Amino acid sequence: MTVAEVGGGFPIVPRPIRQLLGPLGVSASGMSRQQKFIEVIANNIANAETTRTAAGGPYQRQVAVAGIDPATGAPTTEIVTDPSAGRLVYDPGHPDADATGYVRYPNVDLATETVDLMVARRMHDANATVFQAAKAMLRRALDI
Repeated sequence: MTVAEVGGGFPIVPRPIRQLLGPLGVSASGMSRQQKFIEVIANNIANAETTRTAAGGPYQRQVAVAGIDPATGAPTTEIVTDPSAGRLVYDPGHPDADATGYVRYPNVDLATETVDLMVARRMHDANATVFQAAKAMLRRALDI
């Protein structure tokens, strides 16, 4: 009997193939997380001029926050709302202008969102490069 078959308090030895696939899982998880960041940023850019939402008021910027679940150790991505106020623009002819003629715009800064998008894209590309390199090494290992 092997250690994996005995069980009963003995540690179960992981299969070698699963250990070889570990880098693929790590980089795939990283790409998935960055994809969520990219989606949130794209949504912010798309709503940068939305002064009225279904909930009322201007669009509120969303931010993706990466973390680790303390119970499982699994990576998490939480989407939170940025509570800061948007800019006020004097435009008395705008349908969403208040009594003084000011319109509250979303708290989305296109320059910040563009930089965040470039960073998220680079991190996604880096994970894709790691994935491709790990895949190539596994193919070479199969040739041995």
